[in-house]
Amino acid sequence: MSVTTQTSTDSNYTQSELDKFGALAQRWWDPEGPQKALHALNPARLGYVAARTPLRGARVLDVGCGAGLLSEAMAREGAQVTALDLAPELVKVARLHGLESGVKVDYRLQSVESLADEMAGQFDAITCMEMLEHVPDPGSIIRACATLLRPGGKLFLSTLNRTPAAFALAIVGAEYIARLLPRGTHQYRDFIKPHELGAWLRASGLALEDVSGLMYEPWRNAARVISRTDVNYLACASKPDAA
Repeated sequence: MSVTTQTSTDSNYTQSELDKFGALAQRWWDPEGPQKALHALNPARLGYVAARTPLRGARVLDVGCGAGLLSEAMAREGAQVTALDLAPELVKVARLHGLESGVKVDYRLQSVESLADEMAGQFDAITCMEMLEHVPDPGSIIRACATLLRPGGKLFLSTLNRTPAAFALAIVGAEYIARLLPRGTHQYRDFIKPHELGAWLRASGLALEDVSGLMYEPWRNAARVISRTDVNYLACASKPDAA
């Protein structure tokens, strides 16, 4: 089967990746389904963001929103949330779940690069969680996010470190042994070292403020923020205030 990869500024995706996650859309909100680990990560991700930027009344963008787990969580905290994804199945499920839950999120089937052409400097905070390792050009995503942030705004990212520990836990352990994730969810070559992420942030004019680990504990189906960054990690960067 052929794989179509789009890498232009408004089409930074691999079709096989969209298809893979789109196929999970109908069970995305099932806490015992294929995204069980993501449900466990969500409170830790939200806590990391909320500890570093006020959400109530903030204009927030969620890039690579999936079916809306973090988008809805931030909206429940009082944020005005716009959320983007390129998988039509996920956006449809996100919108339907929002109607059922009564949580208002502006879901869009749109790339962050194209939104940057429309809404530069309009967001107080941007989240991009578990997405960078799934796109051909992560730097393009970060550049677009930098454009969309207002001066003083913050960008929050999470991804996987390219280490033997990450390969053992995130791929061998999670996908093949414990079967916490569908096989093929991750490709080790696409994992990102913190110094690589830092270089993209600096090139986009953003200042890296924090890098913290994110540890999933399957025995209690929960996650917490830790100091070790050799597997999953979170990062916070800020856009300098205007002179």
